[in-house]
Amino acid sequence: MEVTANMVKELREKSGAGMMDCKKALAETGGDMQKAYDFLRQKGLAAAAKKADRVASDGAVGAYVHAGGKIGVLVEINCETDFVARTTEFQTLLKDIAMQIAAANPRCVRREEVTPADLDKEKEIYRQQALESGKPEKIIDKIVEGKIEKFYSEVCLLEQGFIKDQDKKVVDVINDAIARLGENIQVRRFARYNLGEGANKD
Repeated sequence: MEVTANMVKELREKSGAGMMDCKKALAETGGDMQKAYDFLRQKGLAAAAKKADRVASDGAVGAYVHAGGKIGVLVEINCETDFVARTTEFQTLLKDIAMQIAAANPRCVRREEVTPADLDKEKEIYRQQALESGKPEKIIDKIVEGKIEKFYSEVCLLEQGFIKDQDKKVVDVINDAIARLGENIQVRRFARYNLGEGANKD
């Protein structure tokens, strides 16, 4: 299939990748737009992995207030330079991640931050659920493992489905930004405030 300029333009708008990269991706995938996009994302993930060891000490703190002032979020995202931190794309990423935290209420940024005590507690709950539902002992470990992966996808920000595109995880959105901006980008920390949470209402 012939790769046209319009196809290259469409893929570039969708992916944010360079014209030559888009042309190559379309040529590699026989002009299939989705496969070409996936091809570019795979390249982006590779680019992100190469940049992961670089120090990201610049960046910005973003804020988002939702639901008429009932929920507020502060999030710190780091990159390597002030120049990238001030770009429209980085600022958009900052806002999107803050909105994600407001909407999806993660407990932590990444799975490594889940405490061993919390993990053991979840595993025990899932094990008891499986036993009580009469599942055979030999498959219970597999069931628990599957439920723990689902648990991570609910409580860890990077593993949540992205609110603007459920086909992507938040980590994919970060990696796409790394590929386009050319710098290591890391979500460092966040705080989410829910009005009245923890208050004594007696």
